[in-house]
Amino acid sequence: MDIHRLIKMANEIGAFFEAEPDRTTAMEGVAGHIKRFWDPRMRRELLGWVDEHEGQGLKELVLAAIKANREKLLPRVIEARGTRPGRTSIPHPD
Repeated sequence: MDIHRLIKMANEIGAFFEAEPDRTTAMEGVAGHIKRFWDPRMRRELLGWVDEHEGQGLKELVLAAIKANREKLLPRVIEARGTRPGRTSIPHPD
């Protein structure tokens, strides 16, 4: 998916949660929405953008939410049965 489209979508989510007076609640709302409704590939691409481009183009609230909830947003990886840990893994469709 086009990163600029992902940035636009993330900023639209951020715009919604900017009305929340409590910043922590707003950040959790942004991260929770992305976690629940975005495909793991979309989340991975957005996190890569934040890493490589310091979140250029993202609203401050969105960038703060991503940084504060990075582990929560990372797609989970499950180990395949009968393999040694770290050798063969399968992305979990969370």
